[in-house]
Amino acid sequence: MRTLSYSSKTFHADLAAFCRGAAVSRDFSAQVASILADVDARGDEAVAYYAAKFDGAKLRPRDFRLKPSELAAAAKRLPTASRRALVAARDSIVAFNRRGLAKDWTAKNPQGAEVGEKFDPIRRVGVYVPGGQVPLVSTVLMTVTLAQIAGCPEIAVFTPSNAEGRVAGELLAALQLLGVDEVYRIGGIQAIGAMAYGTATISAVDKVFGPGNAFVCEAKRQVFGTVGVDSLPGPSEVMIIADDSARADFAAADLLAQAEHGSGREKIYLVATSAAIITAILKEMESQLRLIKRSEKTQRVLTEGFLAVEVGTLAESATVANYVAPEHLELLVGDAAAKRLTKAITTAGAIMIGNYTPTALGDFTAGPSHVLPTGRAGRFFSGLRVTDFVRRTSVVKYTRGSVRRGEPVVAAFAAMEQLDAHGRSVKIRTL
Repeated sequence: MRTLSYSSKTFHADLAAFCRGAAVSRDFSAQVASILADVDARGDEAVAYYAAKFDGAKLRPRDFRLKPSELAAAAKRLPTASRRALVAARDSIVAFNRRGLAKDWTAKNPQGAEVGEKFDPIRRVGVYVPGGQVPLVSTVLMTVTLAQIAGCPEIAVFTPSNAEGRVAGELLAALQLLGVDEVYRIGGIQAIGAMAYGTATISAVDKVFGPGNAFVCEAKRQVFGTVGVDSLPGPSEVMIIADDSARADFAAADLLAQAEHGSGREKIYLVATSAAIITAILKEMESQLRLIKRSEKTQRVLTEGFLAVEVGTLAESATVANYVAPEHLELLVGDAAAKRLTKAITTAGAIMIGNYTPTALGDFTAGPSHVLPTGRAGRFFSGLRVTDFVRRTSVVKYTRGSVRRGEPVVAAFAAMEQLDAHGRSVKIRTL
């Protein structure tokens, strides 16, 4: 595990190099492009081929879509405690995200014309739910629920199966709870390709949502333009900013929790105001690592993707955070410092404040979606919200009187841009 000092002359270069470790190579990008092109060309045949190649699942096109009876059976097998957890998480997600619904509006502009906006749900959305390393049951709730709040009429969910063609029962039960009936046991690049281009058995979607591994993230990047994409949420990231008020055992537990995803491409950051704090947290991590089931994969992430940064001030920690743009940011600092940092840090996907707000609460039940930008994409993307499932259309209505007030402005622009037909199309209405 690597440690850097903010005061080092090479700090900024070293931090940039560490962050670039999440970038994909040209060969990686070319491999993804090749698979997408094959799915575009061969459709179902290519989807089945890559499902067998990467997941070991021998599926015929008629097997791609899960039957409603399979979802219903999974829901019946779900333990009562698990069902209660799903319902509790859904209720928190609905309560939070209903506040983000956009409303139509109209008003008069300075020329007296009627202007406004209307909002319509995206007609058909595709939701990707990871299921490789671990079945991300919570992602079902964190994506589908928002699409339902927005009123999307068609929601198609894609998730990989195991070699026997099975999907985790808990994941299917969550889909059943939400009333989703279009579910495909297809994952990986081939799923993104099927969503983007469509096949004989899978209708193309208008926009793709959901997190995934580096391959899925790169596939989403490449199909953007053919379809919309929500953002580029790839392997998990967390940054903890800690001062003397931080509980070392809490910080260690939270760092391990995100490393636990175990793909090997996760980024784990610890930014602290002293070497002593870093040392204490590292010792706790070493101790707690023995207590978790996925310790081997977690250790791999820590070996390859962990970075500790010693800063002299919390202001320096804000500079580090704004550069990294972490997916999850925990502020294990005093209340006054947390307020200052929350205002100063403008690129984090989600901010968790205080010793009693672990990222796992945001992952599962706090309310905001856990689908968040990674790989420094937080500089220009935000976390998933209801408005991502909605289209905005502007609406404009001029009258004979208001068009006269607008005509001189149009005439001036038409002259500047040498587009006389533009000017004439307005002028003719004032004669």
